[in-house]
Amino acid sequence: MEGHSSIIKDKLMQKISLIDIPKVHDERGSLAVVEKDTIPFTVKRVYYLFDVPIDSYRGGHAHKEQESVIIALSGSFEVIVDDGVAQKRIMLNKPTQGLFISTNIWREIDNFSSGAVCLVLASSNYNEAEYIRDYNDFKNHVTG
Repeated sequence: MEGHSSIIKDKLMQKISLIDIPKVHDERGSLAVVEKDTIPFTVKRVYYLFDVPIDSYRGGHAHKEQESVIIALSGSFEVIVDDGVAQKRIMLNKPTQGLFISTNIWREIDNFSSGAVCLVLASSNYNEAEYIRDYNDFKNHVTG
Protein backbone atom coordinates (compact mmCIF):
# COMPACT_ATOMS: atom_id res chain seq x y z
CA MET A 1 0.00 0.00 0.00
CA GLU A 2 2.99 2.32 0.44
CA GLY A 3 3.36 2.57 -3.35
CA HIS A 4 -0.26 3.76 -3.62
CA SER A 5 0.38 6.41 -0.96
CA SER A 6 3.38 7.81 -2.86
CA ILE A 7 1.32 7.97 -6.09
CA ILE A 8 -1.32 10.02 -4.24
CA LYS A 9 1.32 12.38 -2.84
CA ASP A 10 2.95 12.71 -6.28
CA LYS A 11 -0.42 13.76 -7.76
CA LEU A 12 -0.72 16.51 -5.15
CA MET A 13 2.89 17.57 -5.71
CA GLN A 14 2.14 18.05 -9.43
CA LYS A 15 -0.34 20.78 -8.46
CA ILE A 16 1.92 22.61 -5.98
CA SER A 17 5.61 23.48 -5.93
CA LEU A 18 8.10 25.63 -4.07
CA ILE A 19 9.54 28.41 -6.20
CA ASP A 20 12.88 30.08 -5.51
CA ILE A 21 12.73 33.85 -5.86
CA PRO A 22 15.99 35.40 -7.08
CA LYS A 23 17.84 37.50 -4.50
CA VAL A 24 20.47 40.18 -4.88
CA HIS A 25 22.54 41.01 -1.81
CA ASP A 26 25.13 43.65 -1.06
CA GLU A 27 26.25 45.58 2.01
CA ARG A 28 23.04 47.64 1.90
CA GLY A 29 20.82 44.58 2.32
CA SER A 30 18.91 42.13 0.16
CA LEU A 31 16.49 42.56 -2.70
CA ALA A 32 14.16 39.80 -3.93
CA VAL A 33 12.85 40.09 -7.48
CA VAL A 34 9.67 38.61 -8.95
CA GLU A 35 9.73 39.07 -12.73
CA LYS A 36 7.90 37.56 -15.68
CA ASP A 37 9.77 34.22 -15.62
CA THR A 38 9.81 33.79 -11.82
CA ILE A 39 6.27 32.44 -11.56
CA PRO A 40 4.26 30.35 -14.06
CA PHE A 41 1.48 32.87 -14.76
CA THR A 42 0.83 36.55 -15.38
CA VAL A 43 -0.02 38.34 -12.13
CA LYS A 44 -3.44 40.00 -12.23
CA ARG A 45 -3.90 40.67 -8.50
CA VAL A 46 -1.64 41.15 -5.48
CA TYR A 47 -2.82 41.12 -1.88
CA TYR A 48 -1.29 40.53 1.53
CA LEU A 49 -2.35 39.44 4.98
CA PHE A 50 -0.91 41.10 8.08
CA ASP A 51 -1.79 41.59 11.74
CA VAL A 52 -3.29 38.09 11.74
CA PRO A 53 -3.78 36.92 15.34
CA ILE A 54 -1.47 34.00 16.19
CA ASP A 55 -4.37 31.61 16.84
CA SER A 56 -6.27 32.49 13.62
CA TYR A 57 -6.30 30.82 10.24
CA ARG A 58 -6.97 32.15 6.75
CA GLY A 59 -7.89 30.56 3.46
CA GLY A 60 -10.30 27.69 3.79
CA HIS A 61 -11.14 27.61 0.09
CA ALA A 62 -10.08 26.41 -3.36
CA HIS A 63 -10.14 28.10 -6.76
CA LYS A 64 -11.60 26.68 -9.95
CA GLU A 65 -9.60 29.04 -12.19
CA GLN A 66 -7.08 31.04 -10.18
CA GLU A 67 -3.48 29.99 -9.62
CA SER A 68 -1.54 31.56 -6.74
CA VAL A 69 1.93 32.02 -5.32
CA ILE A 70 2.10 32.56 -1.56
CA ILE A 71 5.20 34.19 -0.03
CA ALA A 72 6.11 34.84 3.62
CA LEU A 73 7.49 38.37 3.32
CA SER A 74 8.06 38.53 7.07
CA GLY A 75 7.76 35.97 9.84
CA SER A 76 6.34 32.53 9.18
CA PHE A 77 3.15 30.54 8.72
CA GLU A 78 2.08 27.14 7.48
CA VAL A 79 0.02 26.38 4.39
CA ILE A 80 -2.08 23.22 4.33
CA VAL A 81 -2.79 22.08 0.76
CA ASP A 82 -5.28 19.35 -0.10
CA ASP A 83 -6.28 17.91 -3.49
CA GLY A 84 -9.26 15.99 -2.10
CA VAL A 85 -7.21 12.83 -1.59
CA ALA A 86 -3.88 13.82 -0.02
CA GLN A 87 -2.90 16.66 2.30
CA LYS A 88 0.44 18.35 2.92
CA ARG A 89 1.54 21.01 5.43
CA ILE A 90 4.27 23.40 4.22
CA MET A 91 6.11 25.94 6.39
CA LEU A 92 6.86 29.23 4.66
CA ASN A 93 9.43 31.41 6.40
CA LYS A 94 11.72 32.84 3.70
CA PRO A 95 10.95 35.90 1.55
CA THR A 96 12.92 34.23 -1.26
CA GLN A 97 10.63 31.21 -1.51
CA GLY A 98 7.07 31.05 -2.77
CA LEU A 99 4.50 28.27 -2.79
CA PHE A 100 2.82 27.83 -6.18
CA ILE A 101 -0.72 26.45 -5.89
CA SER A 102 -2.54 25.42 -9.05
CA THR A 103 -6.31 25.24 -9.52
CA ASN A 104 -8.60 22.91 -7.56
CA ILE A 105 -6.39 22.74 -4.46
CA TRP A 106 -7.92 23.46 -1.05
CA ARG A 107 -5.71 25.73 1.05
CA GLU A 108 -5.65 26.88 4.64
CA ILE A 109 -3.02 29.08 6.27
CA ASP A 110 -2.33 28.91 10.01
CA ASN A 111 0.36 29.07 12.71
CA PHE A 112 1.16 32.72 11.94
CA SER A 113 4.14 34.05 13.84
CA SER A 114 3.97 37.49 15.41
CA GLY A 115 4.46 40.11 12.71
CA ALA A 116 3.97 37.69 9.82
CA VAL A 117 3.14 39.15 6.41
CA CYS A 118 1.68 36.79 3.80
CA LEU A 119 1.87 38.02 0.18
CA VAL A 120 -0.32 36.38 -2.47
CA LEU A 121 0.23 36.78 -6.20
CA ALA A 122 -2.87 35.70 -8.13
CA SER A 123 -3.42 34.83 -11.78
CA SER A 124 -6.87 36.43 -11.94
CA ASN A 125 -8.87 39.33 -10.60
CA TYR A 126 -11.26 38.66 -7.74
CA ASN A 127 -14.29 36.63 -8.83
CA GLU A 128 -16.39 35.14 -6.03
CA ALA A 129 -18.06 32.70 -8.47
CA GLU A 130 -14.80 30.78 -9.00
CA TYR A 131 -14.17 30.19 -5.28
CA ILE A 132 -15.16 26.92 -3.59
CA ARG A 133 -15.66 27.80 0.08
CA ASP A 134 -17.25 24.60 1.43
CA TYR A 135 -14.93 21.60 1.85
CA ASN A 136 -17.64 19.04 0.99
CA ASP A 137 -18.45 20.96 -2.20
CA PHE A 138 -14.71 20.96 -2.97
CA LYS A 139 -14.47 17.18 -2.49
CA ASN A 140 -17.45 16.67 -4.79
CA HIS A 141 -15.95 19.03 -7.37
CA VAL A 142 -12.56 17.29 -7.54
CA THR A 143 -13.68 13.67 -7.17
CA GLY A 144 -16.65 14.05 -9.51
